[in-house]
Amino acid sequence: MKDLARFSGKEAQNAAPARSAQVQFVTISGEEAGQRIDNFLLRVCKGVPKSHIYRVLRSGEVRVNKGRIDQTYRLAEGDMVRIPPVRMAEKSATAVPGAEFKIIFEDSHLLIIDKPAGVAVHGGSGVSYGVIEQLRAARPDAKFLELVHRLDRETSGVLLLAKKRSALTNLHEQIRDGEPDKRYLVLVHGDWKNARQHVKLPLHRYSTPDGERRVRVQADGMASHTIFNLRQRYEDFALLEAELKTGRTHQIRVHLASSGFAIAGDDKYGDFALNRELQKAQGERAPLKRMFLHAHQITFLHPETGQQMTSHAPLPPECERFLNSLVKVA
Repeated sequence: MKDLARFSGKEAQNAAPARSAQVQFVTISGEEAGQRIDNFLLRVCKGVPKSHIYRVLRSGEVRVNKGRIDQTYRLAEGDMVRIPPVRMAEKSATAVPGAEFKIIFEDSHLLIIDKPAGVAVHGGSGVSYGVIEQLRAARPDAKFLELVHRLDRETSGVLLLAKKRSALTNLHEQIRDGEPDKRYLVLVHGDWKNARQHVKLPLHRYSTPDGERRVRVQADGMASHTIFNLRQRYEDFALLEAELKTGRTHQIRVHLASSGFAIAGDDKYGDFALNRELQKAQGERAPLKRMFLHAHQITFLHPETGQQMTSHAPLPPECERFLNSLVKVA
């Protein structure tokens, strides 16, 4: 009988055929160590339905060092993983179009990009693919590439990705300790008064009947804290810088809406009649066809050197044009 092929994790990703008909044995590298077996299989077995991955895990067909494991097992360097024959979906991972995005910074540990508005950071919830899938498709030789944090699909700006597992672990520890300083630029409708304002409202996540993820202020929700600094007043609008002290889903959007200030262009929590007006150019005012929320700056410690880093993403042209068409108020 022909010997079973043995692959490294990277080789297994590149070698997996449209329909895998033989057992694979994968030796876990240092960069792959620490991740859960289910997440590892979802990446290695590209094109295999998620339901099938969990089925072969439950059945015991996946083995680590010849023993059975469950989906929560975390891989260690040197582990030998047995991957059974799996049937790929008819649409393979090659259907994801590779794409690069504007790079703010890159080294052997980090990739920092300027994400455009309208692009999801990852697939799911009706989105076939996002930034992470497109970057992996564009960089097939990358050994490791993972999101460090997330941005809403409608939000543009600074997005961190890790190119090493050690970098991902370090940055996640920084996030848990509240060390990174994240700043957003946001335009609100209304007469904003305070130069600096703290908003502390507990947030609760829920799903609408059609499955859409939403957030509302609720007494038993997660503690949430945003600081808003006034940058510039305009007639009917104010440009704010938001400092995130916690990182809840839709935090800035819900904190502002619950405080009586809708974000220009916000199609979930905003003023829908206003949004329709903003999409049309009126007089000298430029149109605004997106939500005006932009992650413009993040400060953190480099995961390898420990040196403080600050990365910036300038306001997108469509936001700049809209601001320039407004009348400033002293």
